[in-house]
Amino acid sequence: MKQPAGKRAANKRAAKKSTAGFSDPAVEAVFAAYPGPVRAKLLALRRLIFETARRTAGVGPLEETLTWGQPSYLTPETKSGSTIRIDQLKPAAGGYAVYFHCQTDLVETFRELYPTEFSYGGNRSILLNADQNVPEPALRHCVALALTYHRNKRKPIKKRS
Repeated sequence: MKQPAGKRAANKRAAKKSTAGFSDPAVEAVFAAYPGPVRAKLLALRRLIFETARRTAGVGPLEETLTWGQPSYLTPETKSGSTIRIDQLKPAAGGYAVYFHCQTDLVETFRELYPTEFSYGGNRSILLNADQNVPEPALRHCVALALTYHRNKRKPIKKRS
């Protein structure tokens, strides 16, 4: 469920102050409800998203909120990126995913750049498993591409080594 604009603005201000804690108790509650191994992986993924945003020029501060009950990361100040959502995969024990807007070409681009590094869910997600190591450099690159999607729509994308 999307939050009212006033609450999102307050959360955005709080998120600027610190990415270590949660600025929204509802988001914190969602993370607390995940099973242990998946929660640990999703918290690591959350840190990766914030770190990547901080290190990527032109992204600006992230807003962390819930969209459809899933932790979501937006670039409201710069509008540089497409929303990223993360969640567990309900039918798959230990599965979790990074979701991207299905009407972008992001997942298609990820498939071209990283055909063997990830499993994909159609045109909207990278599928991960809590029992496996994540190819972090590749995932960081995918997150950076999503966070700069609107800014970089017309630029060719190259694989990072």
